[in-house]
Amino acid sequence: MTDSKLTIAGVEYNSRLLVGTGKYKDMQETAQAIETSGAEIVTFAVRRTNLGQNPNEPSLLDVISPDKYTLLPNTAACYTAEDAIRTCRLARELLDGHDLVKLEVLGDEKTLFPNVVETLKAAEVLIKDGFKVMVYTSDDPIIAKQLADMGCVSVMPLAAPIGSGLGIRNPHNIRMILEEATVPIIVDAGVGTASDAAIAMELGCAGVLMNTAIAAAQNPVLMASAMKKAIEAGREAFCAGRMPRKMYASASSPIDGTFF
Repeated sequence: MTDSKLTIAGVEYNSRLLVGTGKYKDMQETAQAIETSGAEIVTFAVRRTNLGQNPNEPSLLDVISPDKYTLLPNTAACYTAEDAIRTCRLARELLDGHDLVKLEVLGDEKTLFPNVVETLKAAEVLIKDGFKVMVYTSDDPIIAKQLADMGCVSVMPLAAPIGSGLGIRNPHNIRMILEEATVPIIVDAGVGTASDAAIAMELGCAGVLMNTAIAAAQNPVLMASAMKKAIEAGREAFCAGRMPRKMYASASSPIDGTFF
């Protein structure tokens, strides 16, 4: 295989790492970590982020410029389709018609697993309303295909619960989703360290979105650097094609045709 760029809604990106903006100690650390990560798509929770609507508070746009990054407003903390739809429309208004959004409709506060019934309802309305929807969902291949078929520009199955750092719990389901993929499949949630990101890319995912894995590290900026390299290494390994697994040993220096 030869590599190609990540394409989302017709736009090409060099980086396959997407990052969030929450949980950093301050705006300066947020900006530094994102810059180090090399990410070009940056997501943020519309309900928890000041984009200028609160003039007396620091604005995310002061450190994450729309001229440099593709902003990806998300519907974190929404538990119904109606709330998610309203939040996306608010983001479009705040960002002067911006139509690329990350849809997530959660099922409960304990697991933060997606409510797929409400997610499907919200996705259908948002797509008809002209939004380009990147959607957080379960690792169910049937649901992933339905979301792609209805017109989502990217399907984003979880690796593990949001913020858990457990890594990919069910790689077999991710593989099944990839087999049927017609849009970019981006692992979202549950990555804990660089090896988790590399595994996602080695499976053939188009990218990985993460926040806590970087922001909650002891050194977020250094972890951002590690994640950038892991994404690149995992993608190269996928494109190179790994050797077949074998039951028994195989000598590194074959003896066939040699003389003693």
